[in-house]
Amino acid sequence: MTIAGIDLGTKPLLLAPMEGVSDSAFRKVCRRYGAAMVYSEFVSADALIRSVKGATQKLFIDPEERPAVVQIYGREVEPMVEAAKIAAQVKPNILDLNFGCPVKKVAGKGAGSGMLRNIPLLLEITRAVVEAVDVPVSVKTRLGWDHDHIIIEELAEELQACGIVALTIHGRTRSDMYMGEADWGPIARVKANPKIKIPIVGNGDITSGKKAFEGFEKWGVDAVMLGRGAIGRPWIFQEIRHYLSTGEEGGTPSVEEQFETLLEMVQNNIDKLDERRGILHSRRHLAMTPLFKGIPNFRPLRIKMLRAETLDELLETLEEVKPLLQEIV
Repeated sequence: MTIAGIDLGTKPLLLAPMEGVSDSAFRKVCRRYGAAMVYSEFVSADALIRSVKGATQKLFIDPEERPAVVQIYGREVEPMVEAAKIAAQVKPNILDLNFGCPVKKVAGKGAGSGMLRNIPLLLEITRAVVEAVDVPVSVKTRLGWDHDHIIIEELAEELQACGIVALTIHGRTRSDMYMGEADWGPIARVKANPKIKIPIVGNGDITSGKKAFEGFEKWGVDAVMLGRGAIGRPWIFQEIRHYLSTGEEGGTPSVEEQFETLLEMVQNNIDKLDERRGILHSRRHLAMTPLFKGIPNFRPLRIKMLRAETLDELLETLEEVKPLLQEIV
């Protein structure tokens, strides 16, 4: 399957843009385990224009990550165009527009999925960005604002007419947030629409090989995107690829490899940011990884691990954890 001339292979698996998660260190590891393309954390258009350090840092793309996508969000035409031009300077393989983030601080201000309440403006922004940059432009959005306004089928045609090269659809409305089960029915109807010529990427609840298989075989999408299921578990891409190839569960790295992978991510974040911020950026992965599940009476060590403020403290705690992993193998 190709997007904008980029060959992503058969049944490609993509890493979703996730704030505080999809940093460069994580993206590199996911690519190594089989992600066909990775997305940056979403970047505020306004922050980019003001050259806020945290925003500009998110534009960094390591050569090992490519093909890689930079995603931006905003709620006004001119700032989004200006931010798109700034983001295009790092030459991402694709520039993605976020019309799907449901969190209050974004959607409540009219950006992200808040744009689903102003479709004319959403389309105006999309057209303006497509015309303003040489980089291929894609969109990630949701089914609609709420269940009384599921508009994705008609919106997909309108977005395609704006010139985007791919559309990612999360199978929930904004009102759903991340609750309940994702509804892939509307995604399938978009894909089945003969007027739709661009690739359709399905997103929502992809946490196993079976779920990914259903995305391709039952719902017919061109690619599936993994979000929360990959947090603390970048090897899920390898596990899913194994399932898609064999129809069986497997492909899970050894406990030792999983442990070393998590350490690698911590160290890479520290190298890229600094000790304090690198550790903070890694905590979510350490908190959510399935690696530590099953360790008896783990809670005190878990608290100690997540409260570590220096690399020495964190490594000391992880050294205590390491022998316990052998007991659950």
